[in-house]
Amino acid sequence: MQTALADFIRDTAQGREADAILRACVHCGFCNATCPTYQLLGDELDGPRGRIYLVKQMLEGAEVSRRTLAHLDRCLTCRNCETTCPSGVQYGRLADIGRELIEEKVKRRWSDRFARWALRKITPYPARFTPLLRLGQFSRPLLPPSLKRKIPRYRRTAAAYPPLPPGEGRGEGIASRAISIRKMLVLEGCVQPAIAPNINAAAARVLDRLGIRLIAAKGAGCCGAVCHHTSGVEEGLAFARRNIDAWWPHTESGCEAIVMTASGCGAHVKEYGHLLQADPNYAARARRVSELTKDISEILAGQDLSALKPAEAGMKVVFHSPCTLQHGQNLNGVVEGILRGLGFTLTPVPDAHLCCGSAGTYSILQPELSQRLLKNKVDALQSGHPDVIATANIGCLAHLQSGSTVPVRHWVELVASQG
Repeated sequence: MQTALADFIRDTAQGREADAILRACVHCGFCNATCPTYQLLGDELDGPRGRIYLVKQMLEGAEVSRRTLAHLDRCLTCRNCETTCPSGVQYGRLADIGRELIEEKVKRRWSDRFARWALRKITPYPARFTPLLRLGQFSRPLLPPSLKRKIPRYRRTAAAYPPLPPGEGRGEGIASRAISIRKMLVLEGCVQPAIAPNINAAAARVLDRLGIRLIAAKGAGCCGAVCHHTSGVEEGLAFARRNIDAWWPHTESGCEAIVMTASGCGAHVKEYGHLLQADPNYAARARRVSELTKDISEILAGQDLSALKPAEAGMKVVFHSPCTLQHGQNLNGVVEGILRGLGFTLTPVPDAHLCCGSAGTYSILQPELSQRLLKNKVDALQSGHPDVIATANIGCLAHLQSGSTVPVRHWVELVASQG
């Protein structure tokens, strides 16, 4: 694709990156065939190719409007298009550049600005998010159905699997009897401890069985993705720096990996090296943190899982692979392989590559499209009549739970039950 970037962007780091991405695009349209919003709306400007042209025009100095902003906002950033692009176009990075620039050129409606501000000021902070969630859960029976389904059901801390034997999950069980205890960091995150507190406990139980102790670093918190994708790039970078500061002493003392149990967080933390490449104080450490970051499936895929019991015979599981896992981290099929190896029966998923509509804050900011995607995904997941729906991201879990009649769990909770 030929480009002629405007003076304001041409000789900047963003401009050079965007120019390289644009020039890689041959506008073949293969991306549209796998884009969820293009399939729903049938509008060229609501597909990757059309959005690439919109960003290109903006970078070349053309006027942009709220219409341009709307088309970019409707993108899920699922990155499905990247996995089917024959030219390797890094659409996700181009979309980030376009969104950051258009925020400076187009003023959002006050209601949109307020919604994004509220998401940035509440969601990343457990001390703010958790009480509000509990209030919503307490009031849930009194709410109208349209609002009720948006509030995740309360999950008791130890209800997902039998209680751990004394000491396990704290490095005092099997891990403590190993000759050399391996240590890994785990991100506790912002909304996951409130919505599904069992997940990290389940991960600790499983890894303890394999001689690995999980450590939650004091001071680490939200990965920064919520702010990054709601018009708060600098706020998101501040969270990234805080996490790096919290993790760094542990990485220097021998922690071999930073484990992510939420694939959305994992995909974002793996981008720290890119996001902070221009920061002289953090660039090298951010790059190292990204290299150490692993989804929990990457850890288990390389382990001998014979210490875990085989799954209950006949239990049927359907796995929803989040976009951040299969497209963002290119780990498609890894979790499925682990579950099959443990004896779970996996049911097929039609159009498994398509997004469920959660996409971070998308389900809040784009509710109509999100609900249409949710219905399609739930129909596909339940088509094989599974006993349970498993997934790998807290956002997907809560979103699917709101529209499914089948229980939804994180897949590591299922594995923990076999421990």
